[in-house]
Amino acid sequence: MTHPTPDLSLVLLLVDSPAASAAFYEGLLGRGPVEASPTFAMFTMPSGAGLGLWSRHTVTPAPGAAPGATELAFTVPDVDAVHADWSARGLAIAQPPVDLDFGRSFVALDPDGHRLRVFAPAP
Repeated sequence: MTHPTPDLSLVLLLVDSPAASAAFYEGLLGRGPVEASPTFAMFTMPSGAGLGLWSRHTVTPAPGAAPGATELAFTVPDVDAVHADWSARGLAIAQPPVDLDFGRSFVALDPDGHRLRVFAPAP
């Protein structure tokens, strides 16, 4: 049986102020964000991976850790199939599949409690 293989494509940092963090990373990375809103900013790396800065005040589900917690985000074509696979493997699920403004998503936890967001971007 073949299992879905997720692709790590985006690292999310939960921040107090996406605008202030975007200004910091713009100076650090020498490039501006490819997307910016009051609650989110995103940079694309030369490798194609992304760095997202998401307001810790609006992220869903709300983080259980202090500011500075992170998420690893994986893009997949079928969120529900990966959710079923990961649930069957015994991963703790912090948020079952849900449709959010950016697409369909669920959140699992690794053994240390790090958040693993799996999503299919909205068309």
